[in-house]
Amino acid sequence: MSDLNTTDFTNPSTFILLGISGLEAAHIWISIPFCAMYTIALLGNFTILFIVKREPSLHEPMFYFLCMLAVTDLVMSTSTLPKMLSIFWFNSREISFSACLTQMYFIHCFSEMESGILVAMAFDRYVAICHPLRHSTILTNSVVAKIGLAVVLRSVIVTLPYPFLARRWPYCRTNIIPHFYCGHMAVVKLACADIRISSYYGLFDLLSVIGMDVFFIAVSYTLILQAIFRLPTKDARLKTFGTCISHVCAILALYVPDFFSSLMYRFGQNVPLHFFVLIASVYSLVPPVLHPIIYGVRTRQIRGRLLQLLTHRET
Repeated sequence: MSDLNTTDFTNPSTFILLGISGLEAAHIWISIPFCAMYTIALLGNFTILFIVKREPSLHEPMFYFLCMLAVTDLVMSTSTLPKMLSIFWFNSREISFSACLTQMYFIHCFSEMESGILVAMAFDRYVAICHPLRHSTILTNSVVAKIGLAVVLRSVIVTLPYPFLARRWPYCRTNIIPHFYCGHMAVVKLACADIRISSYYGLFDLLSVIGMDVFFIAVSYTLILQAIFRLPTKDARLKTFGTCISHVCAILALYVPDFFSSLMYRFGQNVPLHFFVLIASVYSLVPPVLHPIIYGVRTRQIRGRLLQLLTHRET
């Protein structure tokens, strides 16, 4: 291991992932809640996909978007957690340079895809509340498919510079990444070159893409709240806003850890390293765990269909 941390090698063929640096002695214990959460994420998101596929009454725009969200959650969590658990359980820290860049691409691509899907779901809520009689004519299956394709293409194209920029830098200081996955800034900070282009592009991506998504969501909910406050009774207002609670929780579960993680990597020089890694783990795992729970509990159709399946099996 000592020769891996020298300063006289050229671009490494492998990187070394440390996991949660400073807490190595507790890795086995830390792995237990992470493994449980990953299992819940897999079961929850596959259950949503299964229920929506099996139930014709759920073949509506909101549930199509929910299925897209479930797929991105599955890819997001699977891009990081298996490697993280292999570090915790088997001390398998090595990752090839190509695999590292691939992981980097998938993490950032599907993170932005998830953000775009939340914008699409906000638009669905806006149409359903502000233009309920035109909902089925505005959000047809064709329109939903085009929105989904646009979200995928945007994420694929915008994320492409990350691995290309990371590949062009020389890495001659160290190949040890104090993290459990290959994040963009975690990798390029190891380069012995001026990485301002990578840093500026990452900040541009955060502010323009994610920032624009947050802006569109904010506009949608401003219009939604205006429509809700025009309703005649308090019960009608609460019932209408209740249809948005699941989406609001999904937004908070994704964006709050994302912004903290991104900003701390650029400006949090005095923050303890293990705190960085724990925030990143929250960002990569908590949304895939919470989304199926939120929508399973809050969405009457999914909850009812799941109860039917469970009671049918018991009988």
